[in-house]
Amino acid sequence: MEKTLVYDWPTRIFHWLFAGMFIVAFFIAKTLDDESILYPYHMLLGFSMAFIVILRIVWGIAGSRNAKFSSFSLRPMDLINYLRDVLNPKKNINTAHNPASSWVAIIMMLLALGLAATGYLMTTKIYKEIFEEIHELLANAFVVTAILHVSGIILHNFRYHDGIGWSMLTGRKKTSDVSDSEIPHSYAGVGAIFFILFLSFVIYLNNHYDRSAQNLTIFNKSLQLGDGEQDEFYENK
Repeated sequence: MEKTLVYDWPTRIFHWLFAGMFIVAFFIAKTLDDESILYPYHMLLGFSMAFIVILRIVWGIAGSRNAKFSSFSLRPMDLINYLRDVLNPKKNINTAHNPASSWVAIIMMLLALGLAATGYLMTTKIYKEIFEEIHELLANAFVVTAILHVSGIILHNFRYHDGIGWSMLTGRKKTSDVSDSEIPHSYAGVGAIFFILFLSFVIYLNNHYDRSAQNLTIFNKSLQLGDGEQDEFYENK
């Protein structure tokens, strides 16, 4: 088998930004008190995650062959057959997104949008406790899905030895049929645009976030991300 280019730059950039931001946001939420001056940053990270999910959805419609959602294996029987075969493999999986990773990608993106939506609704103070419970439930579901994803990658790589563990770094994976999954080029230019759009949004959030009041003004909407009692801290700095 030879290594084939299966993942473009926008897909890989999304994958690592998405994973990294969730890890940091989850760490902040679980280790810092909600009165900490750093606590609101987990909300800012959540909004940033939602933004790149929107970018990924656009790329999933208009992107390269393997980035399109139409290339995902989402039929339940495909997933059942994949899980059965991965325990008793008969042949290599040639597609970029196998049925398990296809489902994981969709579930994680939906969970990220749900987390951003409930996080936003929590700032409105309406039914806050209910939305907090839903938010925590979605976060825990995300963690469980991520653990299953990593475990699946390890099992898949152990069974098929196709380099799936490195494919989101290099963009390449071993395959027995190049024509089945190869993409013509890596779309580095689109990847650069993707990252610039993401960075611009992060800068926008940073410029519209009042650290002393822990208040975010986004698209002319004021959101209270913290308790707003940090003025004294900044005045003493």
